[in-house]
Amino acid sequence: MITLAARHRFETEVKRSRFIALAAPAASPEEALAFLGEARDENATHNCWAYKVGALYRFSDDGEPSGTAGRPILGAIESQGVDHVMVVVVRHFGGIKLGTGGLARAYGGAAAECLRTAPRIEVKPRVTVRVKAPFDATGAIHSLFDRFDAHKRGEDYGANGATFEVELAEDALPSFEHAVADATRGRAAVTPLEP
Repeated sequence: MITLAARHRFETEVKRSRFIALAAPAASPEEALAFLGEARDENATHNCWAYKVGALYRFSDDGEPSGTAGRPILGAIESQGVDHVMVVVVRHFGGIKLGTGGLARAYGGAAAECLRTAPRIEVKPRVTVRVKAPFDATGAIHSLFDRFDAHKRGEDYGANGATFEVELAEDALPSFEHAVADATRGRAAVTPLEP
């Protein structure tokens, strides 16, 4: 998945109206709406926006004619191939009406240019697994965490050994499973957990 590495801003003028596009990475719809709260300009004529977080998306024309702002902003997000992103386009009216086509081009264009010039990063999907191991194998298991950039989210010690909850990159899981089996001579079990 490609998302933004940081917040980004782009400003353009269309027939004396100023369009300020503000984009930010958003891990959840709640985070997207929190950014809207920060980016909203109460002195602006309109604060139009759209977000896409996986399969979830929403958009708003904020008083512009229906379909002329929010939908074009969402279209820009989709056409730029980014995800987990919120874009707010703030408009300061310049006195000249743009018409529905002009509005759609201005909002969509400002959003697309903002996203096109924004720094991006690739985020690899991560999975959480449970590793059960006898006590004498815990040192070997711990040594694998750094090697696989695995983050321990929890651990529990019981009568039969240790259980670790670990998060790691999804594409590293097969190699991690083999490494755990090798390091413990097959005495540890790795079980994926439901997201």
